[in-house]
Amino acid sequence: MSTALADVLAGARILPVLTVPDPATAAPLAEALNAGGARCAEVTFRTPDAEQVLKTMAAHGGLTVGAGTVLTPEQAERAVAAGARFVVSPGFDEEVVAKCREVGVPVVPGIATATELMRALKAGLDTVKLFPAEPLGGLPTLRALAAPFPRTRFVPTGGIDASRLAAYLAHPAVLAVGGSWMATTDHLRRGAYEEIRRLTAEAVERSTT
Repeated sequence: MSTALADVLAGARILPVLTVPDPATAAPLAEALNAGGARCAEVTFRTPDAEQVLKTMAAHGGLTVGAGTVLTPEQAERAVAAGARFVVSPGFDEEVVAKCREVGVPVVPGIATATELMRALKAGLDTVKLFPAEPLGGLPTLRALAAPFPRTRFVPTGGIDASRLAAYLAHPAVLAVGGSWMATTDHLRRGAYEEIRRLTAEAVERSTT
């Protein structure tokens, strides 16, 4: 599954995690992210209009868009129907994984412990989301989990900001880093699309240096 996800992300190592309450902001948000150099984004299923946001951003053309905070197989199916190219979940759920395989998209379940990681590996997955990364202990925790599972790739997410980005990306087990600092709900409320573009461009630059 990691190869499929890597193919979908097309080498992108920055994954903006977006909570978008107002679907009217989806198009200018997609434009700002694209202008900043982002190639993918995760739209969380935390808002009533998440499917419409997904549809709008997926239709933009410049971004590979996935769905996050997917908790049920039904949500996974709806997300893919709306245009999601991958699915991210805060935890590991066998039914969500099975549904994603059924509809043919990579799935990245969240794990917080070695036991959860072993369950994911047993299910045939080798890419997981370390969540919530910073509250769990940050890089020391990632290193501790990566050591006994050398073939596992991680997408750490949760509490990571621009100041911590480079250190996470430097770890060889990290496929990509998820973060919301580039485009927050406050940015969207204020219409601060130029700020979103700037923060995205800075993150992309850090990911390539």
